[in-house]
Amino acid sequence: MTLEPLLDFADVSMRFPDGTTALTGVDLRVARGEFVSVVGPSGCGKSTLLRIASGLEQASGGTSTVSSRRIGYVFQDATLLAWRSVRRNVELLAELHGVPKAERADRATEAIKLVGLEGFEKHLPRQLSGGMRMRTSLARSLTLDPELFLFDEPFGALDEITRERLNDELLKLFVQQGFAGLFITHSVAEAVYLSTKVLVMSGRPGTIVDSFDIPFEMPRDPDIRFTAEFATLVGKISHALREGHR
Repeated sequence: MTLEPLLDFADVSMRFPDGTTALTGVDLRVARGEFVSVVGPSGCGKSTLLRIASGLEQASGGTSTVSSRRIGYVFQDATLLAWRSVRRNVELLAELHGVPKAERADRATEAIKLVGLEGFEKHLPRQLSGGMRMRTSLARSLTLDPELFLFDEPFGALDEITRERLNDELLKLFVQQGFAGLFITHSVAEAVYLSTKVLVMSGRPGTIVDSFDIPFEMPRDPDIRFTAEFATLVGKISHALREGHR
């Protein structure tokens, strides 16, 4: 059975007031239980896709339909408030959405547990590693129980070991929560490991030039990264990415 998409772009284009065309003819669908990654060259409009999906931007052409109000957004930077503790940062979105104090405390406790930050609730952001700050950002969005999760290169600035560990933790959350995920990354290997589908974008103006269904079952064994099948798929997508950039 095919689920109705929570995110549905049809022939979406984006032209900014200065005349720059960021996107053209983008078709994209993400349903609950799907994790779709988008890879493409810098400046091709990947982040613009997320901004349209989140409502921060309005497409200048085509139709963009988002069938949920419960949207989580994790940015490239953790964007934590320096003067608030981990717990107070995690509670922030629920607080802004008017969730009662006791309920948001319960939600924060559960989210902190899910991302493995128990024992660090009173720490300030400056006392955390980069990976822990990103976990805090992820937990903050989890308090809203999102149906649609948007990720804008959240692990790009982290070292390889921390990045792989957070990939594993994100996959566990995806399996547990079953949300719809749209993930932007420059790493083809990361896209293949995390996703049910990988989309390849061209250079600007960005459009989808290829699509790859990922055959590996969930939950995934981290050692799948070292198999010949994984390497072959990474190679095919990398080739499509190079061809799309020409």
